[in-house]
Amino acid sequence: MLQNKLFTVLVPIISVFLGLLAGAIIMLVSGFNPIEGYTALWNGAFGDSYTLGETIRRTTPYILTGLSIAFAFRTGLFNIGAEGQVIVGWLAAVWVGLAVDAPMYIHLPLAIIAAGIAGAFWAFIPGILKAKLGVHEVIVTIMMNYIALFITNDIIRNVLTDRQTTTEAIPASASLASDWLQSITFYSRVHYGILIALFAAVMMWFIIQRTTIGYELKSVGYNGHASRYAGMNVSKNIVLSMVIAGTFAGLAGAMEGLGTYGTISVMSGFPNMGFDGIAVALLGANTALGVVLAAFLFGALKEGAGEMPTGAGVPTELVDIIIALIIFFVASSYIIRWVLLRFKKEGK
Repeated sequence: MLQNKLFTVLVPIISVFLGLLAGAIIMLVSGFNPIEGYTALWNGAFGDSYTLGETIRRTTPYILTGLSIAFAFRTGLFNIGAEGQVIVGWLAAVWVGLAVDAPMYIHLPLAIIAAGIAGAFWAFIPGILKAKLGVHEVIVTIMMNYIALFITNDIIRNVLTDRQTTTEAIPASASLASDWLQSITFYSRVHYGILIALFAAVMMWFIIQRTTIGYELKSVGYNGHASRYAGMNVSKNIVLSMVIAGTFAGLAGAMEGLGTYGTISVMSGFPNMGFDGIAVALLGANTALGVVLAAFLFGALKEGAGEMPTGAGVPTELVDIIIALIIFFVASSYIIRWVLLRFKKEGK
């Protein structure tokens, strides 16, 4: 048991190290200085209070999409649809932000709740199809992503605007933006959404580890037939798992709509927060704390990448390569485990 926990901690750390090492080798082969490249990346993510604020801002939705994927993983499901759930959550949050006129203590919670409900509903559809008809959730959630994208674009053009590509900005009563946070970070786009994301991580841990519902969800994920024999309602737990996962992803959309941008625009493609959430969950070993740490790493890499072309002449695409390599090493964790076990045996 202790050995498994040790591997769970070591594998992501070694994977990150190997990914960064491989990135340094690629920079050398390509004629760039890896020390300058990583220094520029660090400065772009943590160089001053503004970049730190932007890194935290980027981290916020990654925490929530990572939790969405991780929660489904922990219960035996693969929620590829977090991308679509982010989009409908973003749409619902902005829609309520624009349509409702109320004080902040009513307006802001209402917009956040709307985003969570929208994401939950979008995940409920593949959940019920999986539970009642046995339709694989991967296929349905992938298709739901495209449906969410095109429906949202149509609503933006024809309902929320008059054939425009961007909505009006939400009023201050529905905004997560903080003048205080922005002033101490030289007016970065950091907002109070980070507190919501961290609270969501605590809630995931509590549900999975400290509740009967969490125990049933994990049991159904491990073995649905045994869980049914033990008297658990397998169909109900499959749907519940997808709904909770969708709620997390919908809240990630609210972070963008109510915090970062305050609007929603027609999208030519996916914003990729949901897809990146898969990598965050994988690197975080599907645990709440692991997801928070992995999301912070991804936020730093994504934010720091913008400084690499100007600071070291390194293309920003290198960060995507590094992330891909990190995930490759995590996915190949059995190799790392084998090497660690060999070292342990030789040490004896």
